[in-house]
Amino acid sequence: MHDTVNEIVLPFEHRQSAHCESGVTANLFRQAGVPLTEPLAFGIGSGLFFFHMPFIKMGGYPLTAFRYLPGHVFRRAAKLLGIPVCAKQYRDPDLAMADLDRFLAAGRPVGLQVGVYWLPYFPPALRFHFNAHNLVVYGKRGDDYLISDPTLEAPVVCPSAALRKARFAKGIMAPRGCLYYPGNIPAAIDMPLAIRRGILKTCSRMVDIPMPFLGVRGIRYLAASVRKWPKKMTEREALLQLAQLIRMQEEIGTGGAGFRFLFGAFLQEAAPLLGVPALAGMSVEITAIGDVWREVALRSARLCKQRPVAGDDYESIAGLLLQCADREEQFFKNLKGLCA
Repeated sequence: MHDTVNEIVLPFEHRQSAHCESGVTANLFRQAGVPLTEPLAFGIGSGLFFFHMPFIKMGGYPLTAFRYLPGHVFRRAAKLLGIPVCAKQYRDPDLAMADLDRFLAAGRPVGLQVGVYWLPYFPPALRFHFNAHNLVVYGKRGDDYLISDPTLEAPVVCPSAALRKARFAKGIMAPRGCLYYPGNIPAAIDMPLAIRRGILKTCSRMVDIPMPFLGVRGIRYLAASVRKWPKKMTEREALLQLAQLIRMQEEIGTGGAGFRFLFGAFLQEAAPLLGVPALAGMSVEITAIGDVWREVALRSARLCKQRPVAGDDYESIAGLLLQCADREEQFFKNLKGLCA
């Protein structure tokens, strides 16, 4: 570490990832000495989920999410690996920024939950009001913080004033200055047990929760809603609903297809670690389901751009969503049977 009055630069290995929180989790744990890949962090942390809640609005439209609550991947993975978590939220922005400087001065990189809209290193077209983005701060030069944002190829810098705004962005999932890092690493970690428990939690959430908005039931609920949109809305309103679905699926946190591909990579890594070769075949199946989700986004995008081809309509999109629900229900039931 080089430390002067105006500069703190901690040694930190930046690795680009598919998803911000699982990337931050893996990067922070590796920094602490735990050899964790992003797929393992995502799977152990039970990052894959689904809910569609029309009574909760984001940007004026029903909230559709393909992940569990912000911070859950980090906390769940740490818990199953037996690693204590240090996490804080704040009411006072001055105290939050002072604490950040204090941790950096003590030689500790930290994870932050922030609002994307206030991060100036993103191009304006990519900034939107989404408050569940995650990054690592590993240093400071003058009034600029050194950022390892796992969605980017290389580290970036962020002015203090902008990072302060991002940490205290308002709205749904407001971060409230959230700061977190792993505590003391135990002498021994039972990785196979953590993997198995992570898989079982994901399976249970996707198929066992009886509420109609969650898991595979939530996918079916969304399919029914998509089918109704052109009948109960104007064409413009229906297209805006569809555009919001694409945004949540493909732009915010890699969503539908991307999370299935990431979970497939997790199962590939888990197969030899658990001694269950069948998990490699399950990886192929969830990847194929991810391809169907990608087709949902493709057909929806062509409709929104008013460039449809034969078969692009709300009925066909609803049908693909039902196919995803049916295949995922069977997939997670089979996966649960392999790991129970």
